Amino acid sequence: MSKKIIGFSKLSRQEKIEWICSNYLGNSKEDLEILDKYLNNDINIQSIHDTFSENTLSNFYFPFSVAPNFLINNKNYCLPMVIEESSVIAAASNSAKFWYDKGGFRAKVISSEKIGQIHFLFNGEFQKIKKFIDDSKSKLIDATSKISSKMIKRGGGINSINLIDMSRKYNNYYQLSISFNTVDSMGANFINSCLEIISKKMCEEIKIPEYLTEKEKDINIIMSILSNSTPNCIVKANAECQINEIGEINGLNSKEFVEKFFHAVEISKIDLGRAVTNNKGIMNGVDSILISTGNDFRAVEASVHSFACKDGEYKGLTECSIDNNIFSIKLTLPISIGTVGGITDLHPMVKLSHKLLGKPNSSSLMEIIASAGLAQNFAAIKSLITAGIQKGHMKMHLINLLKKNNATENQIENAKVFFKEKKITSKAVQDFLNLN
Repeated sequence: MSKKIIGFSKLSRQEKIEWICSNYLGNSKEDLEILDKYLNNDINIQSIHDTFSENTLSNFYFPFSVAPNFLINNKNYCLPMVIEESSVIAAASNSAKFWYDKGGFRAKVISSEKIGQIHFLFNGEFQKIKKFIDDSKSKLIDATSKISSKMIKRGGGINSINLIDMSRKYNNYYQLSISFNTVDSMGANFINSCLEIISKKMCEEIKIPEYLTEKEKDINIIMSILSNSTPNCIVKANAECQINEIGEINGLNSKEFVEKFFHAVEISKIDLGRAVTNNKGIMNGVDSILISTGNDFRAVEASVHSFACKDGEYKGLTECSIDNNIFSIKLTLPISIGTVGGITDLHPMVKLSHKLLGKPNSSSLMEIIASAGLAQNFAAIKSLITAGIQKGHMKMHLINLLKKNNATENQIENAKVFFKEKKITSKAVQDFLNLN
């Protein structure tokens, strides 16, 4: 076992690699070559990557792909998607093509409120702390004026401050829930900075009121942080068409298809196992665009899955209806993202993604992301209720299996023909290569 190392972050890249190789990689020349190969040859580009994270040794590449023919609010998009799952881009593209001539996707931002929280302990009467907060709101907001002036000019800032009594769940625990509009920025740094200023101002102002005892003035700020739960930062997407426009799909006529689709969606409302998988399919589309546009996909994932529990149990987020010969699918998601700030101004590929999308503002990007999530979910359910998910997935996975087994270019081309109508498995691929 290697010894604890002190000051690792202060070592040069080469020194870090030497220590890693010596203690964990057995001084493997091959591993060292891999780390060097995945560095960017452009020193300027690599220096940008090095600033994104601490202790950077190399880069970890994912494919940068595009899905064309996305008609969203009557505008044609080619979506940049970053993901390693082989069938996602093909599924998104097929879904976009399916809906293009049927009016495409419609999406609309319903609200864009983000929340910051100040968690504190107050040992006193609720009515007293409520009076203090009500009396102090303007001073607390004004205290942030130096850092919020630019945000206010852009149409954002602090919307409201509300006191929440949580003392029945945890002794003496209260919370300030502060609503923000951060316009086109994700706003995490802005929100957290405001919260810390408000916390400090709160501790100063609470010393003043004569109706508070010394014990009540001694509040204990536990922490101040934005919440990644964004139930009021909502976007909706939908697609619909007449049932007879769908046509036959893998042996199912239009009526049979929409009925099976409806049942599949309803099952995701009552079965946890299916609900999680349904929502994961949605996030295949959502996350791949979040990553390509430099947004925090972990935050959105957390918010989306908490939103799926809003009725008390975890449910699939897709909605489906069949009414008056109209087949309709809908999706509502809480998405907190930005189009300025963070790495959106730094990462060259992120800049390219925004340019590819026509440099959308945050609302437009929310609509694009929700539409991609709905398209991905439609494609997944469409496959599940017809040919099955594995046929398309394994077709895309064939190349991975061949590469894994060191197939030649000639073997790869022959395998594409051989497996066109045959079941693809790891063993089948190995057997094919042994004979060819």
